[in-house]
Amino acid sequence: MAVDLDTTSVRALNESLHRITPSSNERHWRIVNPRGKHAIAAGLTQPIDVEIDGHVGYYCAGMNQNARITVRGQAGKGLGENIMSGEIRVTGNVSECAGASGHGGLIVIEGDAAGRCGISMKGVDIVVKGSVGHMSAFMAQAGRLVVCGDADHSLGDSIYEAALYVRGSVGSLGADCVEKDMDATEIEALGQLLKDAGVDASAREFRRYGSARKLYNFHIDHADAY
Repeated sequence: MAVDLDTTSVRALNESLHRITPSSNERHWRIVNPRGKHAIAAGLTQPIDVEIDGHVGYYCAGMNQNARITVRGQAGKGLGENIMSGEIRVTGNVSECAGASGHGGLIVIEGDAAGRCGISMKGVDIVVKGSVGHMSAFMAQAGRLVVCGDADHSLGDSIYEAALYVRGSVGSLGADCVEKDMDATEIEALGQLLKDAGVDASAREFRRYGSARKLYNFHIDHADAY
């Protein structure tokens, strides 16, 4: 199914995508001429494939569940905000707050991500093949942020129980974020995530960062509640 956003509104496109049912035959959608429009393919719930040929604006693929969305271009602020499941892949760079408050699923950014990537993430996996901007993973609660390039200053500020992995340099760590050891289990799990994201790199090349557990009321016996 092909949709041209020069002749169809984003509202009409999203309404069509929301009407898809499990028994529908329309499983593969191609969207052309997005021209930086906002909220394209937001709120999807079915396991469909959506390919967007061009740049998108704010909040593309927000609240995604089950769908596999590919952006062949750049993406604006709030890509995949509050993603629950499924996969989002961007072939270019993305603006601020990619994957904000994401609960699950996988986001792969093949370029760079601007500041606050993974802010308040709650279970999503985010893999950035390039570098990330300042205050990435701010108040990250759960999930994994993997940075194949460098991370700017204040990485993981006020972090909870998310895991951060950086292959390059880190400008500075935020409050309560510290470097942690990588055991065999961590290396194996990161290796699988890199494979799933299509990253040709060894997990042993990355350093791991996480919470020092000094900024909030943490008790190891209640770890599963965080």
